[in-house]
Amino acid sequence: MPSFVKAIFGIGLILGGFFGLSAAMYGIGYGLERLRFENASEWWAPLATSHLAAILILMLVIVMVTATLLTLAERKWSAFMQDRPGPNRARLGGLPVVGKLLENMPLAGLPHIPADVVKMLTKESFRPRAASPFLFNLAPILAFAPVFALSAVIPMGPALSVAWDQGKSVLVQGVAAAPDFGILYMFAIASLAVYGTSLAGWASNNKFALLGGVRAASQMISYEVALGLSLVGMMIAFSTVKLAGDDGLAAMQGQYLWSFRVAGFDLGVPQWGIFLQPIGFLLFFAAAFAETKRAPFDTPEGESEIVGYFIEYSGMQFGMFMISEFVEVVVLSAVLTAVFFGAWWPPFGNEALKSALAGHEVWLGAVYGLIFWVKALLLIYLQLVIRWTFPRFRYDQVQHLGWKILLPLGLINVFVSGALILWDPSLRSLCLMGVLEMAVFGFWTLTPPRQVRQEAEARADHDGHDHGHDTHAAPALGAGSH
Repeated sequence: MPSFVKAIFGIGLILGGFFGLSAAMYGIGYGLERLRFENASEWWAPLATSHLAAILILMLVIVMVTATLLTLAERKWSAFMQDRPGPNRARLGGLPVVGKLLENMPLAGLPHIPADVVKMLTKESFRPRAASPFLFNLAPILAFAPVFALSAVIPMGPALSVAWDQGKSVLVQGVAAAPDFGILYMFAIASLAVYGTSLAGWASNNKFALLGGVRAASQMISYEVALGLSLVGMMIAFSTVKLAGDDGLAAMQGQYLWSFRVAGFDLGVPQWGIFLQPIGFLLFFAAAFAETKRAPFDTPEGESEIVGYFIEYSGMQFGMFMISEFVEVVVLSAVLTAVFFGAWWPPFGNEALKSALAGHEVWLGAVYGLIFWVKALLLIYLQLVIRWTFPRFRYDQVQHLGWKILLPLGLINVFVSGALILWDPSLRSLCLMGVLEMAVFGFWTLTPPRQVRQEAEARADHDGHDHGHDTHAAPALGAGSH
């Protein structure tokens, strides 16, 4: 089978999985809400909500399975970028029935995932004799739990009203929890992750681990400020700190700033966060990327200069640190999608989509869920590409970026955004400023630095001189030969 056919088949399988899981979430949520409505007097009725379906499908299946598959995807994509074979050594040839059939089939590297899981579960769990037992065991939990808890407030689908006989309807949620302070909850829970890294370094009673923990804590704290400032512009623009709900950031991005219709099909410029706050997006992406401690911000784990804060951990405790890193990648992409890329809203044709699927709310929710995760997967791929493209920053460069670049830029962005919103509450002026900022940033990014231009000009002049010498020397050699 040709490679491009395999790639298309794989992409189709992934998208089909997200579509099916989104449909299952809305279908199970509808069943639970209807069960609660029809048995309102039962003691278990308050528990049968669509939020329970979101917890089971979104958090335990989609987020965790995606993070698990990313452990393989990162190795395969890095191998592709570096032009080398990817993971293909784990085979299923030892199985009793189908072993002969599968012994020469790498199965796209998927057997590496159960192999890694079995290895981590069965590997000896070692703890230094002088380590603090309680804090040493608590650190991996504090590294994983806050990141996983963040996925609870991220709206990965809209709240849909699903009706049945006699005009009755129930509201099916596309989020595990919808508090009125969703963004504040996100900041509060995200800040708890610093305790996991600090405790891992300190409780190990290892000087190298302590240095890594201190470095990780200082890096995470320094980027917390820029992380908070990056979303202030969005909170001002939409006058809310909610993420989910009809008046949350995700739902409000479905409106158009400028709109028109072509043959009943709606087109326009949606009020997505990337158009209103491109600087805020860059600040949030850079700060959150530094919070994940992945390359190029992996100075707490840099083997060339420091050992790392979880050097003393092995077995499943080491696995919790590793899986929390990939869960962070998924959660960060979901947050970026919900806040800056219109969540589940398509860029155009939203009204046409609603009309086409009117009366089929479960399938409408499945389509919206697929749109959300397509955006999130593209952002996941962007993070993995950055991980394998840029070299590690020096520690002083990481601090310089956080305090001397991101922090002043965040303050300027808040001031300019507030002034434009006061001047034009329709957000159109803010959108025009955002488009101008994207154009300037694109021109600045695509223009080579002055040093590169000077080197290119000097190289061109040198080549021109050499070419001139060659043209003058040719007749002289010809005359000499006569």
